[in-house]
Amino acid sequence: MMRLLLYGGTFDPPHNGHMNNLKAAMAAVQPGHVVVMPAGIPPHKAASATPAEYRLAMCRCFAALGAEVEVSDWEIRQGGRSYTVDTLAMLKKQWPGAHLYLAIGSDMLLGFTKWRRWQDILRLATLVVQSRQPGDAPTLKAAAKALRRAGGHIRFAGAAPYPCASHELRAGRYTPAQRQKLLPPPVPEIIEKYNLYNMSAI
Repeated sequence: MMRLLLYGGTFDPPHNGHMNNLKAAMAAVQPGHVVVMPAGIPPHKAASATPAEYRLAMCRCFAALGAEVEVSDWEIRQGGRSYTVDTLAMLKKQWPGAHLYLAIGSDMLLGFTKWRRWQDILRLATLVVQSRQPGDAPTLKAAAKALRRAGGHIRFAGAAPYPCASHELRAGRYTPAQRQKLLPPPVPEIIEKYNLYNMSAI
């Protein structure tokens, strides 16, 4: 059975923490196909001030992880708020017979029961969790145990955490030299070209 891995997010901007999480999930699942899905309007956040076409362009960075990686604009094209359950249902129709996996960070696992139709998500896909902070293993195991009791399938990716946050990048909390280390190409070039986040000297 073909394995399809979905990795969604606002990606505002995508950074090496995102790259680390997806790379770890790919190593754990060994998928035949990977779909990176920038959100239109994420349900748990305010709408991004960064135009969707720029976020989509920055997501080209994920192509460096392998030929099986596709960056999709499906959620952006739908308009309105993006819900993971709808995206998984679409992929299930597009790839009949595929086993779906959903890559998420540890923060998302801890708040998973607040997601729209989270029980349906558990029926549609196996969760692949990558820790974002050192030392959170006991909390994550407890959350996974609760979701397994609800019928979910969860596996953990084993990469070391790569602490980094998009909101801190947008807020200018890193020096230009630090940002160069945290942002994969072509993200710095796109930020500079369109003067995103007021980073004039990235």
